[in-house]
Amino acid sequence: MAFIIKSMKTTFSSKEVAAETGLSVHTLRYYEQLGLIQGVQRDDNGYRQYSESDIKWFQVIRYFRDMGLPIKEMQEFHSMPKNVPGSATARREFMEAYRIKVVEQMAELQDTLEKVDGKIEFFKNLERKEQQQPSSSSAR
Repeated sequence: MAFIIKSMKTTFSSKEVAAETGLSVHTLRYYEQLGLIQGVQRDDNGYRQYSESDIKWFQVIRYFRDMGLPIKEMQEFHSMPKNVPGSATARREFMEAYRIKVVEQMAELQDTLEKVDGKIEFFKNLERKEQQQPSSSSAR
């Protein structure tokens, strides 16, 4: 967030936010449509003007996306109360529940990988058998 601190600006264009967060302008708008970002201000020409807190939230969304959190669950997390007693606990429990899902997905992927490895070994054995059999053209 280097350019924000240096610039001392209070609002930022979609293009600036996209450059800062690594999200496309289209994605910024999409997340706004989904309600993941709210209260985006507009200038006199109707262009979106984002705040520093908007940028920080987009960076959180990006982090969630990078960890595979589905949009529906991002929306659920975003709708959770903030800065009230118990909110940190609720958010931690939310992440713990997501962690359980990730561990289950990892187990499923490990099972899939073992099946793929088994199929690869099957074909390697077939190749060995083919190489051991005399070909029909060499028998002539």
